[in-house]
Amino acid sequence: MSILITGGAGYIGSHLVKLLGEKAEDLIIIDNFSTGNKNSVLYGNIIQADLNDTNQIEEIFKNYNFDTVVHFAASIVVPESVSNPLKYYMNNTVNTTNLLNLCTKYKVNKFIFSSTAAVYGEVDEKPVSEKHPAIPINPYGRSKLMSEQIIKDLANANKNFKYVILRYFNAAGANAENKIGHKFPNATHLIKVAAETASGKRDIISIYGTGYNTPDGTCVRDYVHVDDLARAHVKAINYLNNNESDTFNCGYGVGYSVKEVIDTMKKVSGYDFKVNYADKRQGDPAIVISDSTKIMEKMGWIPKYNNLEYICQTALNWEKSN
Repeated sequence: MSILITGGAGYIGSHLVKLLGEKAEDLIIIDNFSTGNKNSVLYGNIIQADLNDTNQIEEIFKNYNFDTVVHFAASIVVPESVSNPLKYYMNNTVNTTNLLNLCTKYKVNKFIFSSTAAVYGEVDEKPVSEKHPAIPINPYGRSKLMSEQIIKDLANANKNFKYVILRYFNAAGANAENKIGHKFPNATHLIKVAAETASGKRDIISIYGTGYNTPDGTCVRDYVHVDDLARAHVKAINYLNNNESDTFNCGYGVGYSVKEVIDTMKKVSGYDFKVNYADKRQGDPAIVISDSTKIMEKMGWIPKYNNLEYICQTALNWEKSN
């Protein structure tokens, strides 16, 4: 297969590139390197490009005969989306629409979309299934949900076009072989920040809000190892060969609070690093845990790394070696 991967130098994208490269797939990776890192791309042909430059992206479509597009490239920081919503609607929703337009023009009919549990917003179903109403509470989630709808509308209009939408919960950890990891600059991902603090790259970590309606007052999330997420994308690519379009959650169905994650990182690192308590961040729901029954049953996705200590250890190993 010839596969175009947008944002393939980013955190999850680079882990997928590694898996597909090891299978000798023909890969074209585009990334503007605003948050991605060229050194994280271990296979394929990488082209520096920005999705808002539609002329440049069209030239890439002209020069390669893609079977599939895997679309990672996006802005992903929830508080930033609240303070700068237009950036998120332009970079996430508009750029996705432009990419879909080129897929249609050049008859690329398989599309894997990187979505998010943020589309659900505040949930009353715990764990949350794909059937739960999607009512996002921040521009990041709304920009992704709008993109999902555009993808579905295109599939309804073009019967040859098929998609898999993967709603990630909280990607975490680093490649088990420690070849690649999370290089996102000024990261806000909890386990990444905790690993940076445990390895001495930060002096202190902040907990944003302790008054949530959870057992210890801090937010609860479902943390899924990045290698397992990458394997879900491989499953999704193969799934579209013989199945119809669908939407799937990607998580473990287990929730951990912010305090539990920090305590686990302290345990695996052996370092009692400093913790600061700060105000709640805008746009953060209290609890989001995945019901991933559907992807396991329909795709046969079986997670290998459903262990918080292991996830924290791989993240820490990566920070110590980089």
